[in-house]
Amino acid sequence: MPAAFKLSCVLFDLDGTLVDTSADLIAALNHALTQHQFAEVAADGVKPYISYGAAAMIKHSVAATVDATVQADLLQSFLEYYQDNIATHSALFAGMDATLASIEALGLKWGVITNKRQCFTQPLLDALGLSQRAACIISGDSTPHSKPHPLPMLTGCEQAGVAAQECVYIGDASHDIAAGRAAAMKTLVATYGFLKPDDQPEQWGADLLVASPLHINDWIKAAVCH
Repeated sequence: MPAAFKLSCVLFDLDGTLVDTSADLIAALNHALTQHQFAEVAADGVKPYISYGAAAMIKHSVAATVDATVQADLLQSFLEYYQDNIATHSALFAGMDATLASIEALGLKWGVITNKRQCFTQPLLDALGLSQRAACIISGDSTPHSKPHPLPMLTGCEQAGVAAQECVYIGDASHDIAAGRAAAMKTLVATYGFLKPDDQPEQWGADLLVASPLHINDWIKAAVCH
């Protein structure tokens, strides 16, 4: 840890980093598939595509020959179901509650920067009792650009009242790390998240790969005590 680094704020991606949303998202996907006479898919096969959005989950789950109109219908069914069932099974990853409590106890801020649309982000964080605790909440449609562009990161810093150089961003996809680095933040890869089998997170340029929320907590404590 460079001596000049001062940690003021811990920023999280949402799906696959802060919250395990996989069960609700896959339930929405399978609802849409069966509604349109497609076979359901197994969770393990589609979970790695969650970080790339609902459209990517659908595209991975149906044959390449399925035309764009059908995919659009599937997406509409998916999103309608998901909006009505957004926090049935979703929960903080194991150990994350303790990590958030530790961040707050250290007097640091934390926030969420996600590519998820605001109409889904806010109800989910509300349902989990996290909205009032977060210093910033930036969704995929909060700014004209989404990750990997740095604008959401910089907007989050402005909302939280912190400098980007005093933040760490934690995510489970390459676009998360690219966005954090572009904003001059420290970056951590959440390898417990929704990584694809061919992902090579060690090549994304992050400061560290973390295997659990408690591993994040260890890094934060080391940064503060440096």
